[in-house]
Amino acid sequence: MQDGAADTAAVDRIDAAIARIEAAITARARSSDSLAKRHAALKARMAEAVAALDDVITRGSPN
Repeated sequence: MQDGAADTAAVDRIDAAIARIEAAITARARSSDSLAKRHAALKARMAEAVAALDDVITRGSPN
């Protein structure tokens, strides 16, 4: 019977390890998604800034 208890404990530890790994994967995916969203927002803001600078330069140059 002790072997059965040891097997059960081993399976429980494996299940707990799998749960921790799955939680870490989920957290990493959320973090990656957040970073991608922040990157896209920054890229859009930079594009707006460059367009505004281009407009200033264009208006300031003599024709």
